[in-house]
Amino acid sequence: MTQIKAAKGGTTPRDWVQLMAACLTGILIPLCFTGPAVVLPSISQELGGTATQLNWVVNGYILTYGSAMMAAGSLTDTYGRKRVWLLGLALFALVTFSIALVRSVIWIDILRLVQGLGGAAAFAGAMSSLAQTFKGPIRTRVFSLLGTTFGIGLAFGPLASGWLVEALSWQWVFLATALIGVAGFLLVWTSATESRDPYSTGLDWPGAISFTAALTLFTYGILLAPEEGWQSGYVLGALLASVALFIAFIYIELRVARPMLDLSLFRNARFVGVQVLAASPAFFFVTLIVMLPSRFIGIDGLSALEAGQMMIPLAIPLLVVPFLAALLSRWFTSGVLSGFGLLLVAVGLAWLGRALSDGAGPTLVMPMALIGVGIGLPWGLMDGMAVSVVANERAGMATGIFNAVRVSADGIAIAIAGALLAILIQGGLLGALSAVNPATVTEAANRVALGDLNQSTALLPGARSLVLTTYDNAFRLVLYILAASSALTAIPVFALLGRSRAHDEAIGVTA
Repeated sequence: MTQIKAAKGGTTPRDWVQLMAACLTGILIPLCFTGPAVVLPSISQELGGTATQLNWVVNGYILTYGSAMMAAGSLTDTYGRKRVWLLGLALFALVTFSIALVRSVIWIDILRLVQGLGGAAAFAGAMSSLAQTFKGPIRTRVFSLLGTTFGIGLAFGPLASGWLVEALSWQWVFLATALIGVAGFLLVWTSATESRDPYSTGLDWPGAISFTAALTLFTYGILLAPEEGWQSGYVLGALLASVALFIAFIYIELRVARPMLDLSLFRNARFVGVQVLAASPAFFFVTLIVMLPSRFIGIDGLSALEAGQMMIPLAIPLLVVPFLAALLSRWFTSGVLSGFGLLLVAVGLAWLGRALSDGAGPTLVMPMALIGVGIGLPWGLMDGMAVSVVANERAGMATGIFNAVRVSADGIAIAIAGALLAILIQGGLLGALSAVNPATVTEAANRVALGDLNQSTALLPGARSLVLTTYDNAFRLVLYILAASSALTAIPVFALLGRSRAHDEAIGVTA
């Protein structure tokens, strides 16, 4: 019966096992964003480390994961989707186990860089394999489910990590993540079938190297700015080099026979709108998943578990709203729903900025829930729009670009938000403590930006009240900037995607 169904182009039980493996892979990635944000205070307490070293516990994974995603997608087409998926999961699980065993923050930083490479390969393999296994309308629903799983991992990761820290130790946040990776590896081994692009002529190495290097240098420059300052030769050199490499990448892709990125798709205005939408959750939601637990634990004095519980209002809407958005799309276009969602997020972020002045408590529930509702509207629709705004024969390439943009944006958004917070705190403290060594003030500012209030105030004796006030003002300003950006982002979403639908309606357009 299964063979008959497969012959007719239907799905088989093995396909659903493969989808489960993809969902396990998908949930791993956000856990690597959220887990370190919760355990960073515990790592600092047990292993020590400078502010820079601790900062790279979070940033190391972000740097390599986002930068390598597009190249990893091309590798799946060239060398085999199942093979890259398995190799990525194997590397990811091995390195993640190792992180729990090392006794140095520097070694954790190094392993996090390698962990990001494994995560990029695993997720790229999962996405490209699903695109080959599921065809037609069901593929849109499958990718929507995977996107929802990714969102649930982001939202509930802090709670799970907090429980593990309280019940066991910070090492178990990494050990549990590695065990999920092992389970995913076994499911992929038994369910996925090998496939590759029969027309592949090999990886577009010049394109892959120029794009990966450009994104790496851009992210590195942003991450380095709070430590070295914007006028630093290292920062300016990294940013200028990234611009030059991006220009070189575009030049290469316009002239290579089989480009890694088909730039002609960007002539389609609605396709461009989808990429804008793809990057939105990174800046207006994922940044909160990383920044809020650090604040709740290090500034407001909550335990890791309590901080995870505080994140629940942000998370709960993602269990319901994406499915509600799919129902509402019968009466409203996906573009209108997504734009309206971003406006709700803007209101929620501004509200949260005001409510945080009272500390972590019940006043945060409603603004956080509003942000969750707002981001949940586009969350379940984006994947469908990614393939519905281009002709069917270009759906694979469109999905690959969409996910590369979404994943790359996660790393860039976290880097920018973290750097902005640190720089605002530095500016406030340097202005008020002009008599103190600037290097000491910078170190204290970077410490409190990570949520390490005790170490920060130890560097600045008698300035605890000033540090808290400066941090609170800077954090509020970051939220207001994000709120304004979310409202402004809604404008091109309405303009470019106002007539676009996902899921049940495929739009046969040409690029």
